[in-house]
Amino acid sequence: MRRKIDELNDRTLREGFWDDPDAAKDLLAERASVEQTLSRFDTLVRELSEQSELVDLAASEGEQSMLDEIGAQVPLFERRVRELELSRMLSGTHDRADCILSINPGAGGVDAQDWAEMLMRMYLRWCERKGLKTEIVNHQAGDEAGIKDVAITVSGMNAYGFLRAENGVHRLIRISPFDSNARRHTAFAAVFVVPDLGEENTEIEIRPEDLEVDTFRSSGAGGQHVNKTESAIRIKHVPSGIVVSCQTERSQHKNRSTAMKMLRGRLFEKQRQEREAEFAKDYTSQQMAIGFGSQVRTYTLAPYTLVKDERTEHKISDVNRVLDGDIDEFVEAYLLKAAADREEKDKN
Repeated sequence: MRRKIDELNDRTLREGFWDDPDAAKDLLAERASVEQTLSRFDTLVRELSEQSELVDLAASEGEQSMLDEIGAQVPLFERRVRELELSRMLSGTHDRADCILSINPGAGGVDAQDWAEMLMRMYLRWCERKGLKTEIVNHQAGDEAGIKDVAITVSGMNAYGFLRAENGVHRLIRISPFDSNARRHTAFAAVFVVPDLGEENTEIEIRPEDLEVDTFRSSGAGGQHVNKTESAIRIKHVPSGIVVSCQTERSQHKNRSTAMKMLRGRLFEKQRQEREAEFAKDYTSQQMAIGFGSQVRTYTLAPYTLVKDERTEHKISDVNRVLDGDIDEFVEAYLLKAAADREEKDKN
């Protein structure tokens, strides 16, 4: 990392560095990210060295209370080491990128729409905990409760690298609040996380002739302008069948720009999944089976409480804590397993 910083600093001093402002901005952002990680590492090493010296001092003087105090800090240090290890694993091309998170209800009717809204709240709370910036760019309320569709942009360090662990179908088992007989129901919702590749990215080719573009009036809040102006955009990529939409901005141009970012990210993620075979072959919400047997995680509220990730077997009994945004353990377990799988694949 120190060599990388030196290299990046050298590039900033070259003649013509600011001729391409976008490229310069990306390089400075990369340097800031590496410097932040290195600073965390150096701080941790320094503090561990200080604690080690205190341990020796306390042991030599028989200060058991000091030893106990130092010992109580061990879990915190373990946590920080684990966080740095996870950051090291996020070395993919776009892991540091911002991302777009979409949630679509599946089987389960109004329960599924309510479940989709619960997931939306969970991810918004998690982003708040992480200091990540969020903006809802598409939102369609359910007829009775919950949501029919939502898309959220997430900005901040390693946003895509962490949240890609959430890709897939999430299942909820609970006593339905919408059932007058208080029976247990199962609901499903699909979570799609794609990197924000920007408008100028050339990795994904999108031909204009492959697009079907429709405009419509926004169904959300926004006053007379939203209701009377067809500023909302829906774009279908015919070859893949992927459909994206955006309706939060008053400007049709801005909505189209956001929708194209979502489409480019979806196409990128589809290609990545097909290459790595980490998920199901079909990625689009139209093709993905959002129902029994396809879930990556199950949230059980009745007859007992348990959240279980089907990919890693990681379990947490405190469902309320998870639904309140504490999903770090599941994200970490997924990243650790993915890294182990890659290492095993490389060996073979």
